[in-house]
Amino acid sequence: MALPRQLRDESDFDQLPDDIPISATIADIAEKKGFIVYYQFVIDVKTKGGGKYLIYRRYRQFFTLHQSLELKIGAQNGRYTVTLPTLPGKVFMGNKQEIAENRIPELNTYMKKLLSLPTWVLLDDLIRMFFYQMESDKQQIPRALRRLRPPTRRVKTIKPKTDLLSSPRAEAMFDFNGSGSLELSLKAGDVIFLLRRVNADWLEGTVRERTGIFPESFVKIIKPLPGSDSDDEKEASGRPKGPLVSSYSCLRCYLLQPQGVDTRDLCVEEDLSTQPTYQELLSRMRELFKMEDIALNYRDAEGDLVRILDDQDVTLMVWESKGQRSREKRPVNQYPWELLVTLSSDLTAYNTEY
Repeated sequence: MALPRQLRDESDFDQLPDDIPISATIADIAEKKGFIVYYQFVIDVKTKGGGKYLIYRRYRQFFTLHQSLELKIGAQNGRYTVTLPTLPGKVFMGNKQEIAENRIPELNTYMKKLLSLPTWVLLDDLIRMFFYQMESDKQQIPRALRRLRPPTRRVKTIKPKTDLLSSPRAEAMFDFNGSGSLELSLKAGDVIFLLRRVNADWLEGTVRERTGIFPESFVKIIKPLPGSDSDDEKEASGRPKGPLVSSYSCLRCYLLQPQGVDTRDLCVEEDLSTQPTYQELLSRMRELFKMEDIALNYRDAEGDLVRILDDQDVTLMVWESKGQRSREKRPVNQYPWELLVTLSSDLTAYNTEY
């Protein structure tokens, strides 16, 4: 008899639907570069019916699940009729990768005990949704794409072929300002000669004797790379036509200085619905522009510069941007709000009367 079945009565096990998870083991951790660097646990899930798939969960999702189960079980029954397993506590300091690695045995024990609870608990929507393989889980490739922006190979300057019409190429539909030396900055209208596909979201190409990588969502493919799917092939294979769901989002950032404006596009492994904290944004801007004494700002509906001081200001910025979303054409994976960075001591950028 299989171990998961030994952990509960045979009659209880037979009552479980085939799609109910009966075991889950962490197979790996995956680094993600969002507004902060974080790690996801790659979890191998097996169901009663023999199904097997991978899901990707952060520790905060384990924490939310545990809190919700405590509240729900207590609210439904007036008292705890089952004992929930102990979830390892939060760790506030230390190397993030080491913390994630050290949590693996404890989280494996937690999931083993959780999936050994009575049938009525396993059928709860909270547990079923936690172990359900979402579309975002299906799109990830384990142990292959550890970072959003993979390192590019070093490519010698390549002159376009004489027969330009036969070369794989794309046209830039939006400006893209690379945030690193490996990224290829683009201007709308640029024709980029394609060298290779780096991953599902990034391409490598050359324009005006410069070579680098850039996000596919900023360009329109004129002639695809060999082996790429055309629209007809996508339709025949059942893949949806139109923009693909991206695993990252881009934020337009400006550094306002007396000598001019430095524009960057910061691409992060986050959904467009993600709202970062003030400290997360401040840390990323310091890293991006290599400056410490800075202030974060946004423009309101009247065009005035507003300084961001805390998480409530970030929430207000995101809320106000919803009403301005249709005013400017953007890539489908670009945040509707933008950050304007100034020196903390510089008050000349504000429309202020004293």
